[in-house]
Parts: sequence; C-alpha cells; structure tokens
Amino acid sequence: MDRLGPLYDLTSERLLRYAVTVTRNTPDAEDAIQATMVRIAMRPKILATAQQPWAYLLRVARNEALRILQKRKPLQIFAQCRQLWSRDEEIVEENDQAQVIRQALKRLPTNQSEVVVLKIWEDMTFAEIAGVLDESPNTVASRYRYALQKLDNYLRPVAREDINV
Repeated sequence: MDRLGPLYDLTSERLLRYAVTVTRNTPDAEDAIQATMVRIAMRPKILATAQQPWAYLLRVARNEALRILQKRKPLQIFAQCRQLWSRDEEIVEENDQAQVIRQALKRLPTNQSEVVVLKIWEDMTFAEIAGVLDESPNTVASRYRYALQKLDNYLRPVAREDINV
C-alpha cells in the first residue's frame, strides 16, 4: 500500500490520457484510473511480477474504462457529451492546434485512437500494444495505418487553411 502513492504519481497522467481515449471523457477516465489503482492495491504482486508492468497497468486501466462504459446509461452519455463539447470550446481558444488534433483523434473509432495514443504518446511497439489490447500485432499495425490515413484526411484541410491565412 505504501508504494501506491508513488506509482500513482508516476503513472496517473499517462494512464489518464489513455483512459480518456477509451472513455471519450475525463470524469469516466478518472474513475477508471481510480478503479485501476484499487485493483493494483488489492493484488500488488501481480503487477510486481508482470513481465511488462507498464503494459499490464495499461491493460487493467483499459478493462476498468470498458467496465465503466458498459455501466453508463444513454442519458448520462448525452449529458457528458454536451459538457465535453462546451469544455472543448474553451480549450480551442487556449490551444487551437492541440484541440484540432484532439478532435481528429475523437473522430476515429476507439480501437484505432487507442492504438495511436499508445504508439505515439506511450512509444510502445505493436507487439506491446497487442499485449495490452489482446489483439495480434498485425491487427494493431493495420488499425494504426488506417488511423493515420484517416487523421491525414481530417487534418489536411486544416493544414491548408493555416497555410492560406
């Protein structure tokens, strides 16, 4: 239990970024991270003996995020989307470029956006990502390739607008 605080300090920001990719909203992602830490606190030896502790932690966070999504009610989803969009408008004013990228990631199917986040921000290999997602490395690589194609299509018009301004 004494080590949970430092583990949280070390990993929470990165876990949250990934959980937001899965849940598509910060409150549910925060709940997923809290549930992840509780699960780790209950069985710390599993994490301590994992061959790839970071991949194991990501997998637990993903499972908790998916569990939360399954429990949500449709009306809650609508309310949270509305809240998220209003929050996004404030963020656009603060950082347009980051917001455009974030919005483009949201347009991707979750199974593609989570691969992009793990590959680019977490610098994981396709084999490591495959372990987290319980998919084959070829499937993960395909999702990544399709995601990059879609992101290119989404972001190319924005890049043209920036050049013309």
